[in-house]
Amino acid sequence: MEQIDYINTVKDKIKNKNQKYYILTFGCQLNENDSEKIAGMLEEMGYTKTDNISDSDLIIFNTCCVRENAEERLFGKIGEVKRLKEEKNTIIAIGGCMMQEKSMLEKIQKSYKYVDIVFGTHTIQTLPEDLYKVLIKRQKAKEILYIDGEIIEGLPIKRNDKYRASVTIMYGCNNFCTYCIVPYVRGRERSRHPNDILDEIKSLAQNGYKEITLLGQNVNSYGNDKFKYCKSKEAVEIDTFAKLLREICKIEGIEKVKFMSPHPKDFTDDVIEAIKDNPKISRMIHMPLQSGNSKVLKEMNRKYTKEDFLNLIDKMKTEIPDIHLSTDIIVGFPGETDIEFEDTLDVVRKVEFEQIFMFIYSPREGTVAASRDDQIPDDIKHKRFNRLKEIYDKQVEIQNEKYIGTIQNVLIEGPSKNDPNKLTGRTDSNKVIVFTPNGTEKIGEYVNLKITENHRWFLIGEIL
Repeated sequence: MEQIDYINTVKDKIKNKNQKYYILTFGCQLNENDSEKIAGMLEEMGYTKTDNISDSDLIIFNTCCVRENAEERLFGKIGEVKRLKEEKNTIIAIGGCMMQEKSMLEKIQKSYKYVDIVFGTHTIQTLPEDLYKVLIKRQKAKEILYIDGEIIEGLPIKRNDKYRASVTIMYGCNNFCTYCIVPYVRGRERSRHPNDILDEIKSLAQNGYKEITLLGQNVNSYGNDKFKYCKSKEAVEIDTFAKLLREICKIEGIEKVKFMSPHPKDFTDDVIEAIKDNPKISRMIHMPLQSGNSKVLKEMNRKYTKEDFLNLIDKMKTEIPDIHLSTDIIVGFPGETDIEFEDTLDVVRKVEFEQIFMFIYSPREGTVAASRDDQIPDDIKHKRFNRLKEIYDKQVEIQNEKYIGTIQNVLIEGPSKNDPNKLTGRTDSNKVIVFTPNGTEKIGEYVNLKITENHRWFLIGEIL
């Protein structure tokens, strides 16, 4: 509500000028969700979306700072759009996690003076005011580093999908893993009021959305902050992640509930029970391992051991026999020995993950791990990465064969990117399935498919 006057003023300023915006999002699904909110505000102000950066009157880069290559990509893109600033005075804005780092903010302001607006993850809601300053006052919008505070509700949102939606349930992180910059740029854990979350999901269901993905840096610590950052002072009965999952499953119209990312140390029995009891909850669970060696895990400040992780996986597989697992693994953490890396490979062989997101360790300025003097040489990192990839590729081939002949209930997402005459969807375990339509199915509906072929990175199915 505080931004309404700015929204209306900007709307009047650009009225009948066919102003277009372009957003490039780096990083995780939380950033994608933030970009949807940015798009929602821009469209409230009268901007329309374009996928052609050269046609845009406003360019927004929503940044990530988790890995080094994100910085390199950003600076390359900022350099590319300088000509648009010179040719047509395109407004250039940079937001997101990277702008919460003081050194990065100073670099932008010093070396890229043609950038008009900088904003962080906690000041997205002031974008209308920032645009007002640029368009009306002819001032550059200066960012204030700000990482903790009340949760802002009610921002408009422009969804990228008609049937699947992401819903942020909490912000920030309290874990301080020694390789990770996130707690320093996204602040402490702050849980949204459950009523706000449920109202948002009910509205999505009423608008035809079928699949919801709950987002947070550590979703299963939802409620631990006692909701002290919420503006709403209503009494809270749904005060754990497990309770929230159960309530969401009661919402009519929602057919699939996913979430990411949980933390192994907080994956409690009540969450396992909630998944077991509710078939709406996806059986694909993302469980970040990071390393399979207990010593390395301790130095990462992960707060669990190799044995803890494997025991948790055994319990989940026992309670939920049809469960599938994905994970994150960091290769080449400082000080990691070849023998310690073998523990990671051992866990991969034992768990048989459905998906592995593999990352070569890169130091992030300001983290504990970045200051260590026992960094692993790049050639060793790449050799280990290739070993991990080789094992994973073989596992994928074996797992895909297990799908042949099975029946999968799949949400039809739309035409296949490689063949517009075919449709595509995903299994509950996130496997892409391509199939030939028979004329009766519709995009956005669930269908039963029989898997007939394995093509390594996708499956072929037929409608039953």
